[in-house]
Amino acid sequence: MATVNDKLAPLLPTPAFADIAKPSNDLINKDFYHTAAAILEVKLKAPNGVSLTTKGTSAHDGPLSASLEAKKILDQGISVTETWNTANVLTTKVELDNTITKGLKVEALNVFSPEKGNKGAKLNFFWKQGIVNTRAFVDYAPSGALTAVVDAVASHEGFLVGGEAGYDVQKAAVTRYSAAVGYQTPMYTAAVTATNSLNVFTASYYQKVNSAVETGVKASWDAKTSSAVGLELASKYKIDPLSFAKAKINDRGIASVAYNTKVNTGLTFGIGASFDTQKLNEAGHKIGTSFTFEG
Repeated sequence: MATVNDKLAPLLPTPAFADIAKPSNDLINKDFYHTAAAILEVKLKAPNGVSLTTKGTSAHDGPLSASLEAKKILDQGISVTETWNTANVLTTKVELDNTITKGLKVEALNVFSPEKGNKGAKLNFFWKQGIVNTRAFVDYAPSGALTAVVDAVASHEGFLVGGEAGYDVQKAAVTRYSAAVGYQTPMYTAAVTATNSLNVFTASYYQKVNSAVETGVKASWDAKTSSAVGLELASKYKIDPLSFAKAKINDRGIASVAYNTKVNTGLTFGIGASFDTQKLNEAGHKIGTSFTFEG
């Protein structure tokens, strides 16, 4: 007998190929702040409508990295974004969303280094129509190399089927291919993906237990490099409308915890740590913080 959640499944939008396992991937990978020693992000909006985002990251090992982004939304679904980072690379992105035709979004990107000159250009297409979600990414390198990646996902009553292929125009050869199947409802999702030319297999499951608790698991196996299956488990608990806590552990015994709270309307604070549970008396544990200011 079909459940209420199963009947609601067709109402969910068809995800992009990279997002078939997004609920579990976000639960396992996002908002764990130990990956950097400190992250500072400032989001402002100028009176003329330009959105400014400044982000700085202090890695545990390595130099400080930062970027400055300015985005202006124009009329008729057109927006322009300029990003400059500490690697002295300037990226210009022009987006046309539902401008050419309904359901089609086009991105044109140019990457330029004042020191080394043009570093390439990209043209991306995103098209969603009904039960189909397709994307195409065309990359032109300064050397003249032209590559393309195309993916597509189709859905029916919550079931998802998708595929991806990469193509090198100069070599006239397929460079990679992937496939995925999944099932989604408002309360849980499950997905199996085969990437890297069907050599890396991943199975994931996500469930929203109730309004406060989420849980997820991911298992992965690389047919070429490993005979062991990697396993990750994660959970998220919503403490109150402004705060949540997360925890995860993998098959190697690395445990991570995180806490996030919205201090006020302009400040969000996060802190996290990871520990090697098999070597608690040794160095190598990590801790990190995140500050996001919005105005």
